[in-house]
Amino acid sequence: MKTTVLAFGTFDYVHAGHEYFLKKAAELGTELFVVVARDRTAKSIRNYAPDHPEKQRLKAINALPYVTKALLGNHQDKYQVIRKIKPQIIALGYDQMVFTQQLHKILIELKLNTKIIRLEAYHPEIHKSSLIRRSLKSQPPLELPLIPHLES
Repeated sequence: MKTTVLAFGTFDYVHAGHEYFLKKAAELGTELFVVVARDRTAKSIRNYAPDHPEKQRLKAINALPYVTKALLGNHQDKYQVIRKIKPQIIALGYDQMVFTQQLHKILIELKLNTKIIRLEAYHPEIHKSSLIRRSLKSQPPLELPLIPHLES
């Protein structure tokens, strides 16, 4: 019997924490669909735009062997994908709080018997996109070697 799992995320820097989360989500069922947050949605949640555009993040998640299909979120209706896919399980990351407060209510309204499972973190003190972003921003600018002018 087919068990569909649905997961959500921005996935700006695909790191070991994301891979752990998605592998664990995939283990919960027979197929894993992943909703990648739109640039505009991610910016409205975090107050800054992702460093990688949505299509690049989508491509990275679709390339993972345990992901059945990744798709971009809907601008107008964050829960539209739940109506479409009708998952048996929704897997949430340990730190996913936005849009999840209303999840139980939406599932009841849709008359879906979907389990919500919050997965544990994988070394969040090391593997977290915000830490990677902060580390990259604190690096000194790359200094290019000076090229002497050629004399003729």
